[in-house]
Amino acid sequence: MIHKRWFQVLITGILLSLLILLLHEIQFFFAPFLTYAGAIAFPLIGGGILFYISRPLMHFIEHYKVPRLLAIFIVFIIYLLAGFFIVQFIAPIAQEQFTRLVDNIPRMSDMIGETITYWQQNQDIIPSQFNDSLNKVVETLQSSLDAAPSVIIDVISQLVGFVFGLVLIPFFLFFMLKDGHKLVPFLTQFMNKRVAASFDKLTKSLDHTLNSFIIGQLTVSVFVGLMLLVGYLIIGLDYSLTLALFAMIMNVIPFVGPFLAVIPAMLVGLFQDPIMAVYVAIIMFVAQQLESNLVSPNVMGKALSIHPLTIITVILAAGSLAGFLGLLFAIPAYAVIKTIISHFYNEWLERKAARE
Repeated sequence: MIHKRWFQVLITGILLSLLILLLHEIQFFFAPFLTYAGAIAFPLIGGGILFYISRPLMHFIEHYKVPRLLAIFIVFIIYLLAGFFIVQFIAPIAQEQFTRLVDNIPRMSDMIGETITYWQQNQDIIPSQFNDSLNKVVETLQSSLDAAPSVIIDVISQLVGFVFGLVLIPFFLFFMLKDGHKLVPFLTQFMNKRVAASFDKLTKSLDHTLNSFIIGQLTVSVFVGLMLLVGYLIIGLDYSLTLALFAMIMNVIPFVGPFLAVIPAMLVGLFQDPIMAVYVAIIMFVAQQLESNLVSPNVMGKALSIHPLTIITVILAAGSLAGFLGLLFAIPAYAVIKTIISHFYNEWLERKAARE
């Protein structure tokens, strides 16, 4: 019986369940390691993202016989110049528009309430159940809009805590650019030849997956943000720079981001002039069509090979479990896990074919 497939699967399931129970009981042992991982997670992730952005630029500079340290120094200078340009020219305009938008939120809330009340008073054939539901929606919307300034302030105060992590990001980035290529050879020297070859192949696949996602998603987001900024400026939409920057940030979230990006722009356009909301929808539609048919296929291609339904499912689950951070990191985490599983599955198939 012990050689039966169903029995082996049953024993494997029992052992995995016991392992999970054991890990849950001794989770206090892992608490210091989790605390350490949480402390370095932000600068490590931030440095990793900048690493994939900086590496092509560093290699381009090295192509002209520039030493690596000097190339890294030039990359840092470029980042400093870009930061100076943003702080000097873009940040003041965005801050002024953001302040005006926050100040106008209570007025928008009052206008919504007055519009709904007027509409209700001039309708004679609305079912009472519909009226009750509409009143609840209005109350919820008004309370949410009234609380928006305090929520925004809380978010900003939490972001201040990340400033300390930002200080460490340049150090992580420097050593990733300088010595990142030495990590895999250092680890493989302790492995036998077959395992080392497998590990080297796996790291190259993971590197390709992360590079495709990070570079591709950032390129797509910047493209959509610029397209929307130009469109908003053409139609004269208020807070155009702030709304375009918000859309650029939201487009980092695959599939769901574009729908989240258009909501504040539609609301602002509706309050500015009802026809403006139609213009905003047209601009967003044109930008998304250009992105999905022109930019994404050429930038990201089929590197991730993730079905749209899978993206929706993963994002919904991650958003429920981890909020905004779940939305942000769900797809790259899924892509990494998929790459690892595919790697070992393909190796298993190769070994099976070799045995046969």
